[in-house]
Amino acid sequence: MQRTLIVMVKEPRPGRVKTRLGKDIGLVSAAWWFRWQVTHLLRRIEDPRWQTVLAVSPDREGMKSRVWPAHLARIPQGSGDLGDRMARLLRSAPKGQVCIIGADIPHISRRHVARAFQSLGRNEAVFGPAMDGGYWLVGLKRARAIPSSLFQNVRWSTEHALADTIASLPDHRVTLVDVLRDVDTVDDLAMTLGAGRVS
Repeated sequence: MQRTLIVMVKEPRPGRVKTRLGKDIGLVSAAWWFRWQVTHLLRRIEDPRWQTVLAVSPDREGMKSRVWPAHLARIPQGSGDLGDRMARLLRSAPKGQVCIIGADIPHISRRHVARAFQSLGRNEAVFGPAMDGGYWLVGLKRARAIPSSLFQNVRWSTEHALADTIASLPDHRVTLVDVLRDVDTVDDLAMTLGAGRVS
């Protein structure tokens, strides 16, 4: 069965990425951190067991960007809120197992991704919870039509995002995998640095 891992990335320009972190450490420093983080993340998660695809934003600039590895396939994220963009990515992905991850989670490893794909063998949807009530990964088996309700009425950037998204998948067998921390603030960054690296 084909497995596709989609990584959502933005061009690492000051003021475009990690703006909450930028309020703490400066917009330039936040952009540089994001570029460094994504570079190391992609090295850790590339694996022959799945195809890694970059979902880029802004669309036109991201498709031509020299920042990201040229050998990785790219697709535009398109317009809309996070739910609109993820739903579009899931619906247009190849048949098989599809997982989407954010790029701002320092401790994602091949082991975490492999566990998520394995979970889709017995379930129709998988989520990787984040410490703040959101999630760092969403995956679907793509064995049935994706419901139009997916990502509707989700309170993004709140502690309800994961629960709201699960509620938007009625009658689906859903499972959860590892809880990881994303980086939105300088406190998050300090916590991930203090936690060390997960292999």
